[in-house]
Amino acid sequence: MPDGPAPAPVVQRLRVRYAKRGRLRFTSHRDISRAVERAVRRAGIPVAFSAGFTPHPKISYTGAAPTGVASEAEYLELGLTDIRDPARVRADLDAALPPGLDVLDVVPAPAGTSLADRLQASEWRIRLDGVDPGAVERAVAAFMAAERIEVERLTKKGRRRFDARAAVSACELDRRAPQAADAPSAILRMVVRHVTPAVRPDDVLAGLRQVADLAPPSPPLVTRLAQGPLDEATGELADPLDPDRDAVPPPGDDAGTAHGAAQERPAGTESADVVTARS
Repeated sequence: MPDGPAPAPVVQRLRVRYAKRGRLRFTSHRDISRAVERAVRRAGIPVAFSAGFTPHPKISYTGAAPTGVASEAEYLELGLTDIRDPARVRADLDAALPPGLDVLDVVPAPAGTSLADRLQASEWRIRLDGVDPGAVERAVAAFMAAERIEVERLTKKGRRRFDARAAVSACELDRRAPQAADAPSAILRMVVRHVTPAVRPDDVLAGLRQVADLAPPSPPLVTRLAQGPLDEATGELADPLDPDRDAVPPPGDDAGTAHGAAQERPAGTESADVVTARS
C-alpha cells in the first residue's frame, strides 16, 4: 500500500439515470466513462476514490447499451465522500456533460440494495427503413411462434451459438409510427429479458432474418427505451429507481425535499396501438 492517509470513505451513494442520444450513440462505453469522470470533476462532486497506487473514482455502471445504440435508460452509481442534494447533483452533472449525454434522474441509493438485481429486462425500439410493415408483421408472428431460434455471434471467446427466442418476452409492430411518403419503414418494439449470454436487438433481428428472410436494406436505428423489473403477467417494465424514491424521507425533511418526485417517462415511450404477439 502507498504511504499516506487512507482515502475518504463513501458516506452517500447516488443512482443516476442518463440518456445517450444523437451522435453520442456511437461513443464507446470507455469514452462515456471518461466523459463522466471529467464531468464529475468539473461539477465539483465529491466522488470517493479507491485505495492503492492507481486510485479510481468510485463510479459503477450497470447494463450499458452497445456502441451504436441510443438509450433513454442508462444507469450508473456514484460513491460520494460528502452528502449532496440529488437534485443539485443532477443539474451540475448534466451541465458538465457534453450534449447528447443527458442526466435524467438522480436518487439516493439505500444501503444494502442492488440496482443490478432490478434490471431484469430492457424495452427496445427499432426503426427499420425500407421495409414493408406487412413483411415485418409476418416475420414477428413467425418468430414468436417458434419455440427456439439459434443465432450465432462473434464474442471475445470466439463464435457462440445461443437461443435468441427464449429471452424475448414481447415483440410488437408499432402501427402508429408515421410513414414516410417516399419509402416504407417499420417500427418494432420488443421487451428482452436480461439473460446469459445476453440477447441483443441485433440477435433478434438475426432471428427474424432466419425465420422469415427479413433483411433491411439499411442499418436499423435502435433505441433502448427502458430497463427495469419485468412483470411477466403484463409484460410491462417498472421504474427501477422507484424503490429508492419510496425510501426517501417524506417531504418536509431535508432529504425528501431535495429529492422531489419521479420524472416522467421519456418522450416516445408512451403506449402504442400495436399488433402484439406475446410469449
